[in-house]
Amino acid sequence: MKFQKTNSVFCIFCLCVLSMFFSCKKQAYTSSFTAEETQKQLNILLETQELDSKQRYTIINQIANNLLAAQDYQGTILLLTEWVEKNPDDMYNSYWLLMTAHAYLSLGAEPVAEYYFDRILQKCPDLLVKGNSIHFMCLQNLIQISKTPSHRIKYFNELINRFPNDVNTTELYLRLALEYENDNQWDQALKACELFVQQPDATTIQIPGEPDAYKNARHLIDFNNSSKDWTFETLQELEAAVKKAIDNRDWRTLDKYKAKVNFFSMSWRQDETDPNSQEEFSMGNWMIRKAHYADTLDESSNSNEAYLKTWGWNTYVSTWYLYFRKVNFPLDPDINGNWEWAGIYIGNKL
Repeated sequence: MKFQKTNSVFCIFCLCVLSMFFSCKKQAYTSSFTAEETQKQLNILLETQELDSKQRYTIINQIANNLLAAQDYQGTILLLTEWVEKNPDDMYNSYWLLMTAHAYLSLGAEPVAEYYFDRILQKCPDLLVKGNSIHFMCLQNLIQISKTPSHRIKYFNELINRFPNDVNTTELYLRLALEYENDNQWDQALKACELFVQQPDATTIQIPGEPDAYKNARHLIDFNNSSKDWTFETLQELEAAVKKAIDNRDWRTLDKYKAKVNFFSMSWRQDETDPNSQEEFSMGNWMIRKAHYADTLDESSNSNEAYLKTWGWNTYVSTWYLYFRKVNFPLDPDINGNWEWAGIYIGNKL
């Protein structure tokens, strides 16, 4: 917000008035300076008919900053909200409301601050403060304090569409996808994931709190594009089918049951995202002799994942734990909640 210098006559006037205000009436302006006194002095200063909008800005900004310096946040709020209410056409109202929102943040009233940040976006034209967009500053604050997914979706979209050169769009596409998931907008979540993985730095970006961002987004997209015909309605059906195929040494059926998206085979110390853990292979390579399995699932199994201990495979580590996982895919209600054979852990559990 670049303001032109006021004329010399007004500068002299302001110096005199402010000198009287802050020197002669120093006793009136203290940390206990009330909102009523602030408003009274404001009215006195603003009674001069010669003041234009920029001159009024200078005086109001000075009073507001003095209140903030004294940590009189309630006084700041009263001053600025009353001014905006009485002067709805003031070109600087977005700035006054920005100061109001920050005053509420200082008071720990985040929901009220959110209301004012959002009000600026909805009702006030954008202004530049030292080269920075007020609307951009509002959006930055809103994505930090807003708790409502539908609101956060709106703010992320606005940041991406209005300020693409000022934000990391790769991260925001991922954040947007997560908010769509939180709001149960699964089709939109998928679209946001597709935009995320299309970004040139999607595979390397480090997003705080989302260490597996690319893997999870890629899995959602690939699973959506797959046949999904390897899933079972219940864990019991999956367990019984796999055991029967092992009994029959039917490696072709076992291959059919393996998940076709991100099936892994790894040691307990490896990470599922390790490229070496997702090499394609056929179960026929390891069924030269008969394999065996435990009668029941491992005790660490739960409502979302299960482990079946097996042994006798034709490899130097013959003990495998088959890993079964509940499918989380709300995009397709017929598939969501089914079970899949998602991978193999090689060796005894650690």
